[in-house]
Amino acid sequence: MKVIISDNERGFLFKHGVYKGMLMPGKHHINKLFGETCVRSFAYGRVILDRLSLPILRNDPQFAQCTNIIEVPDNNLAIHFQDGNIRDVLEAGIYAYWAVHEKNHFELVDMSDPDSANNLPTHYMKHIPAKFYLGANVSVGEVGLLFYNGDYQRNLGAGQYFFWRNAINVTVSVVDMRLQQLEIPGQEILTADKVGLRINFVCGFKITNPLAAVTKLTDYMQQIYVHVQLALRSLVGKYRLDDLLRQKDSIGGQVLEEIKAREAELYVKFENAGVKDIILPGEIRDIMNTVLVAEKSAQASVIARREETAATKSLLETAKLMDENATLYKLKELEYLERICDRIGNISVEPGGGIVEGLRKLLPVRNKGD
Repeated sequence: MKVIISDNERGFLFKHGVYKGMLMPGKHHINKLFGETCVRSFAYGRVILDRLSLPILRNDPQFAQCTNIIEVPDNNLAIHFQDGNIRDVLEAGIYAYWAVHEKNHFELVDMSDPDSANNLPTHYMKHIPAKFYLGANVSVGEVGLLFYNGDYQRNLGAGQYFFWRNAINVTVSVVDMRLQQLEIPGQEILTADKVGLRINFVCGFKITNPLAAVTKLTDYMQQIYVHVQLALRSLVGKYRLDDLLRQKDSIGGQVLEEIKAREAELYVKFENAGVKDIILPGEIRDIMNTVLVAEKSAQASVIARREETAATKSLLETAKLMDENATLYKLKELEYLERICDRIGNISVEPGGGIVEGLRKLLPVRNKGD
């Protein structure tokens, strides 16, 4: 039986199931009567072995000549470059790649030191599976705290970091050092006169000691939240509703003074605080709206009476002036006559009389003695 191996192939010769050697491109004679068989393989990429193990093939000089073999030790990775480009990443083990039409290069990466991942070019990490490393991003204004097996190592400034996952447990805690706003929404609180209301509160703070906040406090953000919450509830509970509404703007300052007492314990500095909203129960809100309407109605009545009094006084003063001055009286008559004329659509002229005469009858001339 004749077998032709092309340039893109290699053949593996077996006799009675035992590997005998690799067949190069060309024509070969296979004697099936003597138990010979041939398995073909394309000479591209990784060597795929169905019936043979790589340790057996490594002893074949022809196979070694046609392939690149890489052995990756434990706790290492191998970055495989093919024709100058990253092709894949190999875990611990033995691998073989055809070197017939492609050029292979391997770069071993030791993962025993978690921090050594940051020595690799950043684009390498895009090809390495995420299960092999821990990534951490620290923004401007933040600080990263690096821990190995729970032991603090150092601070990380702004940037992107990678750490190998191995026998060492690596954790990175990112703490924001900028001014932060803490929202405490919908706090249901009873006032001193037993009125239930809801308050939305906000305060600004900065972390002063990030390492102490992370290592000495359990969930430092929750600790800060509870501290501010209790201070707010304690203060509001001392006020009656009317007093609370009158002093709404000063409540924030009073709470700020209260929470500053524990700044050193919480490793924080409180910068500001204030009440955003006070939400009253429905029935209390209706009562206050009724009171407000009554107050505004009373104010409107007072204003109306004041204006009416002023108008009456003005009219009286005008009447006195017209009574004392005939010319002013006449001018006032002409003013009203002008208003009447503005509303007249048509004027009828009767025979025997003029317009001026008719107007004179409307406005009789007063005698000096009148």
